[in-house]
Amino acid sequence: MEKINVFVEKFADIKILRYELPGFEKLSLQQKQYIYYLSEAALCGRDILFDQNNRWNLKIRSLLEIIYRTYSGSRRAESFQAFHLYLKQVWFGNGIHHHYSTEKFIPKLSRQEFVTLLQQSDGEQFAFQAELESILDVIFDPELEAKAISLDSSKDLLKASAMNYYQNVTQAEAEAFYESMRKSYGAHAPSFGLNSTLVKQNNELKEEVWCSRGKYGKAIRQIIYWLGKAIEFAENELQKEVIQKLIAYYETGDLKLFDAYSIAWTNENEGLVDFVNGFIEIYGDPLGIKASWESIVNYKDLEGTKRALILSENAGWFEANSPVDSQYKKAEVKGVSAKVIHVAMLGGDCYPATPIGINLPNSEWIREEFGSKSVTIENITQAYFNDSLGNGMLEEFAASEAEIARAREFGRLAGNLHTDLHECLGHGSGKMKPGVKPEDLKNYYSTMEETRADLFALYYITDEKLLQLGIVPSHETGMAEYDAYLRNGLITQLTRIEAGKDLEESHMRNRQLIAKWAFEHGKAENVVEFVRREGKTFVQINDYEKLRQLFGMLLKEVQRIKSEGDFESAKTLVERYAVRVDQDLHAEVLERFRKLNIAPYAGFLNPELKLVTDDSGKVVDVAVEYQSDYTQQMLKYSEEYGFMLES
Repeated sequence: MEKINVFVEKFADIKILRYELPGFEKLSLQQKQYIYYLSEAALCGRDILFDQNNRWNLKIRSLLEIIYRTYSGSRRAESFQAFHLYLKQVWFGNGIHHHYSTEKFIPKLSRQEFVTLLQQSDGEQFAFQAELESILDVIFDPELEAKAISLDSSKDLLKASAMNYYQNVTQAEAEAFYESMRKSYGAHAPSFGLNSTLVKQNNELKEEVWCSRGKYGKAIRQIIYWLGKAIEFAENELQKEVIQKLIAYYETGDLKLFDAYSIAWTNENEGLVDFVNGFIEIYGDPLGIKASWESIVNYKDLEGTKRALILSENAGWFEANSPVDSQYKKAEVKGVSAKVIHVAMLGGDCYPATPIGINLPNSEWIREEFGSKSVTIENITQAYFNDSLGNGMLEEFAASEAEIARAREFGRLAGNLHTDLHECLGHGSGKMKPGVKPEDLKNYYSTMEETRADLFALYYITDEKLLQLGIVPSHETGMAEYDAYLRNGLITQLTRIEAGKDLEESHMRNRQLIAKWAFEHGKAENVVEFVRREGKTFVQINDYEKLRQLFGMLLKEVQRIKSEGDFESAKTLVERYAVRVDQDLHAEVLERFRKLNIAPYAGFLNPELKLVTDDSGKVVDVAVEYQSDYTQQMLKYSEEYGFMLES
């Protein structure tokens, strides 16, 4: 296969990359067709996510795309270029808020300039003329819909957040509503609220369930259609059962059926092809109850999976030997499976920005009784690595030549292994006391859970066991990951936030929590220190073994907090270590980063998959066409998969 150029374009703080599909041509025709139909289903939920993120998103996207398609003036004009930039940001964020900071994009053209562009376009195509002034207010008034997700515990999180999972509902009302549901159900409770909008009408709370017969039905019916087409090409009977159970859930919105699907999906490990499709992750809800829609379609990297299988086969050893209190360890580790994959299609909350690893299902009782499935996404991490070569980031922020050399030799393996350990073992480890629920940690749950999984990975990545298993060639692999993790947690991730801001996103918070806690608790022995040379600040690790011990201490405490549902301790840890930013250091880091001319965030274009037929119309292959135009892919997706917007 001819290698593709990974980089596509850069705008604002974003770079657009492409990922390859290694070995796709070696798949059977049945497997390729299975991927094709699952990929169509993966693209059909895009509108759902836009609407979940904010109630104005679909209308604003429609208005912007009408202007882009029909504008009759000069496209080289400064105002149109600023408009196009804003449109690109809205596409990337799946709405009017930044995908990471969740703050609203502010266009770099004035409201009057925007109106002038609209006047030189076919504005009559816009179906919501009566709301136009309100829409312009939302776009240009920085105080309206200002932040998609607020985690500021001093405020009512729902009133402070512009996401669209709740309507006219206070935080206290929502928490009480779902707490009463959970209490009335008992053991094996489904994830109440996961797939609905909670609204208050006539002073009464009710759920608008997301299913083929309810809210988002137009898009969900399309998803069901393509899933139905995929069944014919499934590799085995259990894959067919997985899809049938998912369709039954989509048709009814019954969360007990979602649990049945999740169990079947967890148990299916024989096929080469797999997928995720549904309302999965709860990061977009400040209360951690409701899930955004996402999808990925993938196939195994057989060579890479050998590494993941070794870890999953030894999951019991890692659980038994962790520093966690024995009462919070699983007595028996069940059903932990792991693989390395290549994605073939990204959709919803996995597109354009995508994770590099996944561990599902999220239901705690299913994890404990049936296990979980973990993946590391090889072709995405490879694309990131290829793009990073020679960009100067490592050389600018690493503390020494030895650190740079270690990163070059071991960094990519270390990063992938951290993801393997985080997803396969970290999220799947530990157990909760009877009656304790993730919701007990409220808005701190996501940060604490990511902290726990990262700590598990960090604790074991320097363990002798990995050498014995033949997973790493040297202890320097783990050292390279410690270098990278503390460098990122204390310094380089600051490049992703604006001057004067604190940390809001859960993953950024968890990385700073770990790094800052270890720095503070290792001060007496100078385990980690900040060093300054030529006016620049670096992070230097002086004792890797003691740093590992610190990671173990924190892992023990974080697992206790989760297992006991200790909200106050979670709040103390997060607020003390994870939120505040040293503004002097931040200013220095931003200035150094600016000179490198690197975008701090990245996302991906999808390839286009096409059925190839012979003269009789019989499908003989599935072709992969790599795309190179971000704007055209976004317009195409709006045209072909925009099912929900209507006047």
